[in-house]
Amino acid sequence: MAKTIKLTLTEDEAEMLLDALEADMEGYVESTKEARGNNNRADVKTFSEAAQRIESLIAKIRVLVE
Repeated sequence: MAKTIKLTLTEDEAEMLLDALEADMEGYVESTKEARGNNNRADVKTFSEAAQRIESLIAKIRVLVE
């Protein structure tokens, strides 16, 4: 099980983190599309899972900011 940590951020810092996560997620989404085009199912699965995990984290942080 993953260790839980507490982190204190300003709203600006949280927004910066959200922006970085969104950019990272976009990279995984693009990589998923490329892997699909190359018929590489293993990479499609890996990149899709990474994008979903990032999307979940974004939602978790966004609730705290808005």
